[in-house]
Amino acid sequence: MSDTIAAVATGNAVTALGIIRISGDRAVEITDKIFKPAGGTPLKEAPSGKLVYGKLFGENGELLDLCLAQICRAPGSVTGENYAELQCHGSPVVLKAAIETLCANGARIALPGEYTKRAFLNGKMSLTEAEAVIDLIDSETSDCAANAAGQLAGAVSRKTEAVYSDLANISAHYHAVLDYPDEDIEDFVLDEYRAVISGSISVIRALLSTFERGCLMKNGIPAVIIGKPNAGKSSLLNALLGYDRAIVTDIPGTTRDTIEEKIKIGAVTLLLSDTAGIRDTQDTVEKLGIGRSLKAAENAELIIAVIDGNSSLTAEDKKVLETAERAPKAIIAVSKTDLTDKPVMPESPVPKVCISSVTGEGIEELSTEIEKLFPMPQVPAGEIITNLRQKEALARALYSLENALEAMETGVTPDAVLTETENAMYAIGELNGKTVREDITNRIFERFCVGK
Repeated sequence: MSDTIAAVATGNAVTALGIIRISGDRAVEITDKIFKPAGGTPLKEAPSGKLVYGKLFGENGELLDLCLAQICRAPGSVTGENYAELQCHGSPVVLKAAIETLCANGARIALPGEYTKRAFLNGKMSLTEAEAVIDLIDSETSDCAANAAGQLAGAVSRKTEAVYSDLANISAHYHAVLDYPDEDIEDFVLDEYRAVISGSISVIRALLSTFERGCLMKNGIPAVIIGKPNAGKSSLLNALLGYDRAIVTDIPGTTRDTIEEKIKIGAVTLLLSDTAGIRDTQDTVEKLGIGRSLKAAENAELIIAVIDGNSSLTAEDKKVLETAERAPKAIIAVSKTDLTDKPVMPESPVPKVCISSVTGEGIEELSTEIEKLFPMPQVPAGEIITNLRQKEALARALYSLENALEAMETGVTPDAVLTETENAMYAIGELNGKTVREDITNRIFERFCVGK
């Protein structure tokens, strides 16, 4: 017997529609007590999945709303339990009263992620699919959303389950021959499974190869704008944002600390920092700002080096260029092109774009060049790994499979190879939730909001 939970799935803001979800053994019974269909037939007698129009009543029998309801009986519901849903007008007052009435009749408030957790525990989704739910909710770009939706639809699960099944076949064949020597079972020839293990390695490697780009896609790319004072760094930040976030003056050293903003450029999300101008100074506060600038540049995946195109290169410019050339990815923005017909173009292997933050010239080209530096992996949506837990499980599976293949090459006994393939199966099982510990499961679902 599972207790019955209830929660608002649409948040606490005023909306056109407010959805309440009820799940558990008594979900249909409790909802039937407070919702009366307009047709007179009790809700508990309605077919699963059919929307029914009627009246919703409060604790004292007062009318709360005219709304829709539906029920779905176990095990055919999204949670695998008896399930009901109320689709009300989106007044927080009405929704709160409805929840209180449900609780007065035997339900309790759902914990964060409890609906999805129950769906996972009841075999309605794998753990990777469950994690995709919160990734989809948190998505900030269309690429993130498409990848999360693909994972929710089972893109990763299907690939890893196929590997798991192939390895299970190897193990089953080996143990069948070992345990039943008198039965007419085809001899176990380890070498016949070489292609299966090699293919499994290829699948796992392909998934793992997407992780680095997947993290950047999901969390944003750490990026900094560096340059000497008055090069046009803050003006560029404002131009990319589309509003005045940083103070812009002609006074050198105006920016003394890093200013951080999240910016979407096409399919790329930047965690972009405007930094203090790099120069020699005796000002204590400015020195601290410059130190932070250099530290931010060391940790950045992308450096946008701003060079004043309306003045000759200085020692500070050269230091900026050297820093950019050491970065994993970099681009040079030659600024203030509205002030000159022949902007100064520094010699550097780093790609260059001429810009004017005043007129907007070159800003779109700069955005395009940044997007080119971080291409999406050429894999179907849903097959980009963005989760560290998943990556670590895949890495353990790959390690065991590579050991198994190496053992085959060196001619060791089949039981040694089988030990490694079964270790890989355990890691894949942990990935999808077959063998994961309860404390890890609880930690995963703590990230969710109530009602999901």
